[in-house]
Amino acid sequence: MSSVVVLCTNGIKEAMLELAPAFERQRGVSLQVTYGSTKVLSEKVDGGAVSDLVILTAEAIEELIRTGKVKAGSRTDIASSGIGVAVRKGAPKPDISTAAALKRALIAAKTVSYSSIGASGIYFANTVIPKLGIQEEMKTRTLMPKPGSFVGPLLASGEADIGFQQISELMPVPGIDIVGPLPPELQKMTVFSAGVCSGASDPEAASALAAYLAEPAALPVKKKHGLEAA
Repeated sequence: MSSVVVLCTNGIKEAMLELAPAFERQRGVSLQVTYGSTKVLSEKVDGGAVSDLVILTAEAIEELIRTGKVKAGSRTDIASSGIGVAVRKGAPKPDISTAAALKRALIAAKTVSYSSIGASGIYFANTVIPKLGIQEEMKTRTLMPKPGSFVGPLLASGEADIGFQQISELMPVPGIDIVGPLPPELQKMTVFSAGVCSGASDPEAASALAAYLAEPAALPVKKKHGLEAA
């Protein structure tokens, strides 16, 4: 049985885990999948990591196409996800319906958590906090998960009061409640895309996997795990 090596963002991990077995049966291949943040996986590819398919944010795929690491014309958009807000299970759910309400919730929280390397956390730090004008307030109340870890467990343990991450990454975490998505005026929908690596040993199977993940039949599984159509 041949193997298809995949580097896959955590943003679609749960959907990938459910969808992968059927593809393996249909194609008679074994998927060797490594999960991680888009930033870390992009750095792996830049550093020469060998893989057949990479599934990252659309922006990261475009950059890898520009540098020749991913084949031009091979980008396939798979799904999209918004950024969600969560608290410890059973904790009061703050009003986050508007930017002003979210600002009040953040100022009222003792500890706020978001990823320092994930796409959602980078956007939250560089765009949401400045738009709300609370950069100084956040300096003393931010708790970042360790690299390779997630926001959800910090909420579940009570170490953080409110947290922000892709909805698809918050959903599988036990011990937390998802309050909802960021208010529309602050939301950023991230598109996750696949690209066939320039050095792929089995580009045909890699392309087939990308198409399989993007086909309409896969959408119910993706929705179950907090993802939307691309």
